[in-house]
Amino acid sequence: MEHNTLLKIAKDFGSPVYVYDAEKIKFQYKRLTSAFSKVKELKLNYAVKALSNISVLKLFNQLGSGLDTVSIQEVQLGLKAGFKPEQIIFTPNGVSLAEIEKAAKLGVQINIDNLSVLEQFGTKHPKTPVCIRINPHVMAGGNTNISVGHIDSKFGISIHQIPHLLRIVENTNMNINGIHMHTGSDILDIDVFLYASEILFDTAKKFKNLDFIDFGSGFKVPYNVGDIETNIEELGEKLSKRFNEFCKEYGKPLTLAFEPGKFLVSEAGYFLAKVNVVKQTTSTVFAQIDSGFNHLIRPMLYGSQHEIINISNPKGRERFYSVVGYICETDTFANNRRITEINEDDILAFKNAGAYCYSMASNYNSRYRPAEVFWYNKKAHLIRKRETFHDILNNQVEINF
Repeated sequence: MEHNTLLKIAKDFGSPVYVYDAEKIKFQYKRLTSAFSKVKELKLNYAVKALSNISVLKLFNQLGSGLDTVSIQEVQLGLKAGFKPEQIIFTPNGVSLAEIEKAAKLGVQINIDNLSVLEQFGTKHPKTPVCIRINPHVMAGGNTNISVGHIDSKFGISIHQIPHLLRIVENTNMNINGIHMHTGSDILDIDVFLYASEILFDTAKKFKNLDFIDFGSGFKVPYNVGDIETNIEELGEKLSKRFNEFCKEYGKPLTLAFEPGKFLVSEAGYFLAKVNVVKQTTSTVFAQIDSGFNHLIRPMLYGSQHEIINISNPKGRERFYSVVGYICETDTFANNRRITEINEDDILAFKNAGAYCYSMASNYNSRYRPAEVFWYNKKAHLIRKRETFHDILNNQVEINF
């Protein structure tokens, strides 16, 4: 998006504010479908946890996407956004059997990653179609904080537990219609991903009535100028060929499913924040903004980097700044980063703020969560109001002393 457009949004809607570019979302969706165009049946289930605003979900519904959900509330959001139950897959971790049963009653596809829950659910609901999440013990991403396919992960049923899994399926006579894996985020090594896919294919052979195989997602997007990303076109070519071969071996056509989140929305998002103070210390120049990890926690939680641009002075002389927030904790967004000269009241734009940013926001320090704006059809649409003091008190119950 152009700097002037972002500046106008900050002026019209205030700061801090999240902005999402609908055209970039559409572009990424088309890029992924094109990469796998040689697969007869492809299903993309957008990962709601990345960015769950209902207006964004409605755009994905318009694009023909399905949804990947991890909570009953995300399922309900999807239904509210107009998705049909059969377009939604429920992939929770560590939830109660009661929540899984509630989702199943709504008619969505169930995905189970726990042997105990699988046996309980299969015993009570043997006719309900169930997908099984496998842990392939493969780390396709480089960061253990965002890799979920390694041997110590809490996610998935270990490939070493397949005999036990098969015994449960046989004893309950339950209906297994899908096999799923997710190795983690920031996948760069396509060969490692393809290796994990072979493990999934080997597992799939053990089930005779599958409808789909879900390969998860975790494709890396570029965070900085010149940063590398997953070569989605190369992956599409290689995995499509192997998937089509497997379908012939299996004896019937299957659907190839993915659950992209970050790949679809990360680059579409911008976080705009105003500079409150420029503070010079003995060794550092701080740019202190009207935000903190209550709005954007990823740099502190994951060590993630977001390119920061001074859109108020984009052609100015570059200087080194540490960008920090107003939270009464260490909330450093960037250390000694080269940014064009910053003055108080300038607007800084954080790029790659579409995924796992607003969805992780909180009211820490009793601060309000920011507004969200959707740039759609060359017009800015408010899709979430900025919180007020009423929202802080809304669910609190006062005791009269």
